[in-house]
Amino acid sequence: MGSYYLIVIIISAASMWVSATLKRKFKKYSKVQLQNGLSGKEIAEQMLLDHGIQNVKVISVKGQLSDHYNPKNRTVNLSEAVYDQRNAAAAAVAAHECGHAVQHAKGYEWLQLRSTLVPMVSVSSNLSVWVIVGGLILMQTVPLGYTVALIGLFLFGLGTLFSFITLPVEYDASNRALAWLERKRMVNRQELEGAKDALKWAARTYVVAALGSLATLIYFALRVSGSRR
Repeated sequence: MGSYYLIVIIISAASMWVSATLKRKFKKYSKVQLQNGLSGKEIAEQMLLDHGIQNVKVISVKGQLSDHYNPKNRTVNLSEAVYDQRNAAAAAVAAHECGHAVQHAKGYEWLQLRSTLVPMVSVSSNLSVWVIVGGLILMQTVPLGYTVALIGLFLFGLGTLFSFITLPVEYDASNRALAWLERKRMVNRQELEGAKDALKWAARTYVVAALGSLATLIYFALRVSGSRR
């Protein structure tokens, strides 16, 4: 198990580094004001309009880096730091979230698969660790414990699968956003490079999260396998 703990330490350190770098990048590019003077809200509305999407609303939500697209009520939710701001970071985030709306409108398969898993993952993420631990405890006394632990591993595995399915969804949304920003000349070269850099680091947070989930899944699988002997 020593090698596992080393991996956890490395992934945890990488997660903190990526998160800190992301915040630093967004702070940096928040100071790069757009020459066109458009706000994040206006950028988002223009991208939706250019893609013929008229049934999605752009709204403001509280919180830092709380931006997201909600396919259920068809809203692009932009944080206060993005909604009214007129800088490269705001343009990148606004366009990225609209990239998810475009995915939804075009029936992007990875987004559809992720949306299908959301109800199951929302339940399994809260139960999986408890079920695994309960199974490990029961394995000390009754054979049923192994089955319980396997169920827990399956539930945790759903979350891990979800985190990896999220990767192509996020990268594709960023690619759509950057392509549109450049094609429509919504940003100049300096602003575009800032948007690319910001979205690159945002995507890396999902990569680290997926690797962390996989490492934890492997650890629990080894624990269950070792306890059965």
